[in-house]
Amino acid sequence: MAGRFGRGLVAAAAMVAVLAGAGGWAAAADIQTPVTGPPEGSAAWAADGSLGVRLPDPATAPAAEVARFFAGLTAAQQDTLAARHPLVVGNLDGAPVKLRYRANALALAEERERELARAADPAVTPDQQRSAAERADRCASLMGRQVLAFDPRGRGQIAEVYGDLATATRTAVVVPGSDVDLMSFDRTNDPYGTPAGMARSLRHATGDRVAVVAWAGYTTPVGVGLDAATADLARAGAGRLDRFLAALAPVTGPVALFCHSYGSAVCGLADPRPEQVSDLVVLGSPGMDVPDARALRVPLWAAERNGSDWIGDVPHVSVLGLGHGADPTAADFGARVVSSAGSHGHSGYFAPGTSSLASFAAIALGDHSHIQCADPNQECRDAR
Repeated sequence: MAGRFGRGLVAAAAMVAVLAGAGGWAAAADIQTPVTGPPEGSAAWAADGSLGVRLPDPATAPAAEVARFFAGLTAAQQDTLAARHPLVVGNLDGAPVKLRYRANALALAEERERELARAADPAVTPDQQRSAAERADRCASLMGRQVLAFDPRGRGQIAEVYGDLATATRTAVVVPGSDVDLMSFDRTNDPYGTPAGMARSLRHATGDRVAVVAWAGYTTPVGVGLDAATADLARAGAGRLDRFLAALAPVTGPVALFCHSYGSAVCGLADPRPEQVSDLVVLGSPGMDVPDARALRVPLWAAERNGSDWIGDVPHVSVLGLGHGADPTAADFGARVVSSAGSHGHSGYFAPGTSSLASFAAIALGDHSHIQCADPNQECRDAR
């Protein structure tokens, strides 16, 4: 027992040293408060008796109950609710997909107007004015796109769909890691390191046969600090992801879930069910906050870590609340490890021409015969 405790202290000290060298907890102490609970406007939604019936509670109603409620409405009634309560309908898991697109277009337009007014407000600082103008521009750039969720609270959360969820034969969901929010969801200078870029690359690699959702629906850590080293934000995100997947599955069937970096801890803690997720894929993972693949209810795939991915410098331990546990690419973890040949850096696994993207596309398509194993002598397609 003493030896095990001593090894734990050594591991904890190693983690402190590594993270301090990566910027330090004190230097990266931008602690985030997770956005949870129902969206803004929920009180007005609950008080709306215009239809003569009680509207489903955004905080507690299961997705199946929400779906049944909207199925009993006329198209005009649905549109009226979306126009009156765009933030609620746009984020209401179980509401019709296309109705959520329309509601979120309205919510984005309203948020843009608020930010434009703030950008012109002489009572705020020049920096705040610039930030407001940039946020207004981002809202404008998202209008007209298939936005499945939009929550302007905090740093902003968003989910966007590439393809048609109703007609695609298969669907995938991308869950990002740290430093992703409304403003960094889609960046031209990092085409394969953002959820939007990953989703577009994956859809293209499947010949546009798979619909892909870029889901930035949780509060992510900022920088390499305590938030990134602990599971608090991952637990909050896991609840939101579980609810999202439960609503998506009746529309699409089980999805392939791709989880990058800190997002792999979100996915591990969400513990998706087979009726929701066919395959779970992690890449650039610091750990999943689960002991091994056998703790999960769905098949687990892991992209081998490339040599220039800085996540390899983070100890795979879980001590005193720090760290996310074992390395999913380790042989004894039990994941099916796929090749990442040709990838570079922490955000390069979805880059065209890489073995990792080719395998991701094969997994998303359900075509395991084209998966490229990290070890050519190991049949990762059949291992568990």
